[in-house]
Amino acid sequence: MPRDSRQTRKRIVDSAIALFYSEGIRRVSVDAVAEKAGLTKRTLYYHFRSKDELVAAYLEARDQPNLLQLARWFDDAEGPLANKIEAIFINVAISARHPKWKGCGFLRTAAELASTPGHPAVKVGAAHKRKFENWVSEQISNDGIANAPLLARQIVLLLDGAFSIMLIHRDPTYIEDAGRAAAALINAE
Repeated sequence: MPRDSRQTRKRIVDSAIALFYSEGIRRVSVDAVAEKAGLTKRTLYYHFRSKDELVAAYLEARDQPNLLQLARWFDDAEGPLANKIEAIFINVAISARHPKWKGCGFLRTAAELASTPGHPAVKVGAAHKRKFENWVSEQISNDGIANAPLLARQIVLLLDGAFSIMLIHRDPTYIEDAGRAAAALINAE
């Protein structure tokens, strides 16, 4: 077992990421996370005071990697802003075709915690979604389009709506269609 507290904490969070994303936060026990991390439950609780704190850490650990991935898809796309925004949706659809894809971990966690709106993980998820919306607004504004905040909100609604409907139908064409709608919104400006 590593003696470095940061390494141990990272091992716990990495185990939580794998388990919470694949099975959901309610189905995964603290015992299961500790076992996957190769630690005792006592060691886990030394690093995290509660499962709630661990769930929040799971989402915090996914925040920047997810935002960076979305930005990378945007930056790698060629063409005007509409193409770049649509590329985000296209790449989500490609990811959704993978058998291990389970949707947006932030939305799934918020759905599992719908009865506890003050939960620390719900706050982390809300902050993540706000960061992405602000980033989209900035990209739109940089392109010289007025009403960037409203347009960004509409695009986020399309993306998150597509994430949700994908969990029901398991059909990535919903995400592709949402991407075309997002591009049409941009082109209409």
